[in-house]
Amino acid sequence: MISLPAIDTADLVNFLTRLLNTPSPTGFTHRALSLTEQALEGLPVTMRRTRKGALVIRWEGERNTAPRGLTAHVDTLGAMVKEIKPNGRLKLTKVGGFAWNTVEGENCTVFTRSGREVRGTLLLTKASSHVHSSAVSETKREDDAMEVRLDERTTSAEQTRALGIEVGDFVAFDPRVEVINGFVRSRHLDDKACVACVVAAFKALHAAGKKPAQTTIALISNYEEVGHGAATGFPPEMSELLVVDMAAVGDGQNSDEFHASLCVKDSRGPYHHEMSNRLRDLAEAHQIPYRVDIYPYYGSDGEAYWYAGGDVAVALIGPGVDASHNYERTHIEALEATTRWILAYLLAE
Repeated sequence: MISLPAIDTADLVNFLTRLLNTPSPTGFTHRALSLTEQALEGLPVTMRRTRKGALVIRWEGERNTAPRGLTAHVDTLGAMVKEIKPNGRLKLTKVGGFAWNTVEGENCTVFTRSGREVRGTLLLTKASSHVHSSAVSETKREDDAMEVRLDERTTSAEQTRALGIEVGDFVAFDPRVEVINGFVRSRHLDDKACVACVVAAFKALHAAGKKPAQTTIALISNYEEVGHGAATGFPPEMSELLVVDMAAVGDGQNSDEFHASLCVKDSRGPYHHEMSNRLRDLAEAHQIPYRVDIYPYYGSDGEAYWYAGGDVAVALIGPGVDASHNYERTHIEALEATTRWILAYLLAE
C-alpha cells in the first residue's frame, strides 16, 4: 500500500481563510480564481481559463491511458442590485439558492463598475422594533421586504447613483471567518473548503516528489451555485470525475463535521456505484474516517457535467459542513480527511 504524503494543515487553513475572505459570488469570481492560481504556482501543472472563466489545471501523470477529473467550485451565494429605491437604499436579487433570513443583518459590499466598493447592511425594510413593533417578527422575508442600508450619506436614488452604484452591480455578504478549537466557521465554506482541500492535496503531492497515477484535470468552476458550473471545460478523453463538494450536516443525515463524506445520491439521483465503492475501498485502506450519505436537496457540478452529455463515471466526496447555505461550520479533521482522500484517489493505480 502506498503511503500518503503529509499534508501541511496550517497552510491549508491559511489558504482557506484567504479564499473565504476573497469575495466571489457567482458571476464575480475572478479574484478568487486568481488567488487559487497563485497558490498553485511552482507546481508542475499547466493552467488556463475557459471562455466561461473557470480555471483548468492539468497535471501529467505517470500514465495517460485513462485521464481523471477533479472539480470543486469557487463561486458562492451572493446577490445583485435589482433596484435603487427612492430612499437611496437597494433592493437585491439573489444569486444562488438561499433564504433571506440566513443573511438578514449581515454586512455586505457592493462592487461598482468603476471599481469603487461601497459597504452596507442587509436589513428588513421595517427593521426597527421601536418603530414597527410586531411587524419585525411577522414580516415574511422575501425580496420586497429586504433592503441594503448603505454606509454613505444618501437618502435618494440620485445620491446613490452618484456613488457609482447601478442595477446589476454584484453584492457579496461578509464571510466572518473564524478558526477556533479546530472549527472553521464562515459563510461560503460551500465550496471554498473543498477548493482548499484540492490545492492542499496538489501541494502535498508535489512536496513528496510524486505525481498523479493518471493525468489529472482539475476544474475550479465558477457557476456551480446556479447549476451549470462544470458543464464544460473537461477534455473528451477524461474517463471519470471526482467531485469535491461539501457534505450536508443536520437532522436525518449521516454526515458530521469531523468526517469526510461520500454522497451516493442527491436530488438528481444516484452517483456511479462502482466508482463510489472504489472510493470507499481507498478510504478504508488508508484509514481515512468517512461517512456515506444521501442529500435530498442537493445538486453538484458532477451532474451538471452529466446533463451536458459527459460520458464518465462521477462520484462525490467532501467535508461535513453544518448549517449549509447559512453561517456554516466544519472542522479541520474533516478537511484533513477530505484532502487525504483526494491524495489516495490521485495516487491510486
